[in-house]
Amino acid sequence: MITFEQVSKNYSHNKATVKVLDNVNLQIKDHELFGVIGESGSGKSTLLRMINTLEQPSQGTVKVAGVDVMQLNEAEQRQNRKQIGMIFQQFNLLYNQTVNENIALPLRLNKTYDQQRVQEVLDFVRLSEKGEHYPKQLSGGEKQRVGIARALITQPKILLCDEPTSALDGQNAYDIMELLRRINQTFGTTMVIVSHELNLIKQLCNRTAILEKGKVLETLAIQKGQQQPQFETYYERVRESLG
Repeated sequence: MITFEQVSKNYSHNKATVKVLDNVNLQIKDHELFGVIGESGSGKSTLLRMINTLEQPSQGTVKVAGVDVMQLNEAEQRQNRKQIGMIFQQFNLLYNQTVNENIALPLRLNKTYDQQRVQEVLDFVRLSEKGEHYPKQLSGGEKQRVGIARALITQPKILLCDEPTSALDGQNAYDIMELLRRINQTFGTTMVIVSHELNLIKQLCNRTAILEKGKVLETLAIQKGQQQPQFETYYERVRESLG
């Protein structure tokens, strides 16, 4: 369970106080696909970064599994982050390193390198033959798969997804959405997905919070009947949509 209890975040800018989050209350259940939707500047990314303590609230409490993460010391915060993976809009890959090296980076930093584990994750994201390629040799969708594989390599309990499909075209965005769904179904990973894209949230998430100017206006359950059926191929999806 991830909980936000009366969380606010203020910044100082030109001697004025800017309120980025305003008295946010949320509960995100274990194993849930939870969306946060809002326009640019609504505070989505700030909210997301509080879960892995990259941002701290000006007031209020953020808890993960019942623990107030802002009360952890630096070593405890680092340990907590090992349980939380992050997926970025612009992939954040190292372009002078191979796919294998990018995926293995968290293991190397933790001194737990395991090539078999790297290959297992590569297989899961369906990039088995791309391990020795460099990011410049990959499509946008493949780069995001590498980013997802890197996030999965430490077997996190929580995945934070910051606009995970915004940099992708229609088919690649759809494929990444289906990969995220498969991760949740296979590993039971709790996911928090922030996006301004209504379709992504509608098709992927179980519930979503609507964020506007730092305030949660409402938290809605998304009915399963609203979600599109899954398709194995682009052809099947287009045929169903146009038929």
